[in-house]
Amino acid sequence: MAAQQAEYTGWLDLAQRLNHNAVVVQVRPTADAFWPSPYEPWSEYLTGVRGQDPGWDPLAYLVTEAHRRNLEFHAWFNPYRISMPDGAGADVGKLAPGHPVREHPDWAVAYPLNAAGSRLYYNPGIPEVRQFVQTAMLDAVKRYDIDGVHFDDYFYPYPAAGQDFADQATFEEYGAGFASKADWRRHNIDLLVKEMGQRIKAVKSWVKFGVSPFGIWRNASADPLGSQTNGTQSYDANFADTRKWVKEEWIDYIVPQVYWNIGFAVADYAKLVPWWSEVVAGTRVQLYVGQADYKIGDPAQPAPWQDPAEMSRHLTFNRDHPQVAGNIHFSAVQVRANRLGATDVYAAEHYSRPALIPTMPHLPAKPLMFPVLTGAIRKSGGVELRWRQPVDGLGPFGQATSYAVYRFDGIDLPGNCGFADAGNLVGTVRASGAGGQSWLDDTAEPGRRYSYYVTALDRLGNESQPSPPWFVLR
Repeated sequence: MAAQQAEYTGWLDLAQRLNHNAVVVQVRPTADAFWPSPYEPWSEYLTGVRGQDPGWDPLAYLVTEAHRRNLEFHAWFNPYRISMPDGAGADVGKLAPGHPVREHPDWAVAYPLNAAGSRLYYNPGIPEVRQFVQTAMLDAVKRYDIDGVHFDDYFYPYPAAGQDFADQATFEEYGAGFASKADWRRHNIDLLVKEMGQRIKAVKSWVKFGVSPFGIWRNASADPLGSQTNGTQSYDANFADTRKWVKEEWIDYIVPQVYWNIGFAVADYAKLVPWWSEVVAGTRVQLYVGQADYKIGDPAQPAPWQDPAEMSRHLTFNRDHPQVAGNIHFSAVQVRANRLGATDVYAAEHYSRPALIPTMPHLPAKPLMFPVLTGAIRKSGGVELRWRQPVDGLGPFGQATSYAVYRFDGIDLPGNCGFADAGNLVGTVRASGAGGQSWLDDTAEPGRRYSYYVTALDRLGNESQPSPPWFVLR
């Protein structure tokens, strides 16, 4: 337990150093759980043994420690995958004792057959399965203070050459009225996404729901609404109609895995980001771009990935597309590896300051009272600020979850633009109870005059008006 906790807090420390504002952590990789679930067994990735109780509650720790560092915590679930080739594979008998599929073997499909990569999947076409996996995931939403529910790109499995997913009998039972099995499969995944979003909001209206699909919906050669690409299409490969989910606003954010370099002929980053920007335009769905840190410095990848500046160019490119509200880097292992020094490059050029969470105005919120600074003391390590939050969460006012600290040189009063400039944001801090708050500005230089302001933020990133200033004159 101590080793796993230390490893995790090390990842959070990395996120803090890079001024990230959220982490996405897988907590249900193979129809199992990183928490004491009444529906599915303990994950083998905690102890090495399927179904073995690790003796503590990892998810509770994961959420608490992320929040302690003022990082949003998005719980990453894989809806339908039951096993991995190096685990139970396609053998139901190797699943944990008491696993739901042992009781309902008809719920599972092995795919691909007679291959080294064979594994088990829940059958998305069975209504009871869809409801069950939603309920299993919602247990974590109900019991833990997570900020978001995150799905990746695995719905129906990616196709293996010469093999179809063995759901013909299920199609015959449930597919009446559909012109093709492909349309029926897309309908099944549509229902998963739509219903999951509705059920999340019914439990906790503030929890965000996002999906990180394969970066190509459809190619323009197959559909005039598609992108100028020639790669695998999520619409056809794993029956994920991701564009529809955005247009119908079934999700709060989408993170297309635009895992290709600028200029890549089959799938050009510089063509896909504008395409996705147009998809989200006019909707309430936020666009974050999935970034392929795992390709940096990989000798099997094209030449641009051997350039330490490629990833930074991606982030620069995004700035010309205001619909891009952020980036998610996959994965933390490669971010920390810093191959070619690329992490250092893009962090210095794009993540040199703290970043607030993008707001989602369609989610319910109450107005926030601005904080009141009560002091600023110059110490050997910097300037310690103190403040309090009046009527926090009382009456019509919302509750402050965190605070943003702005610092300006001198004692001139800044205009509104000053608070929109990230160069003046020097820190964010999690609220510590309902009493007085404090924070140390360890970047303050001795002898310089500063004006400090603090704003309150709720858990959705909505920000109050700035506090009255506090001037540090000496």
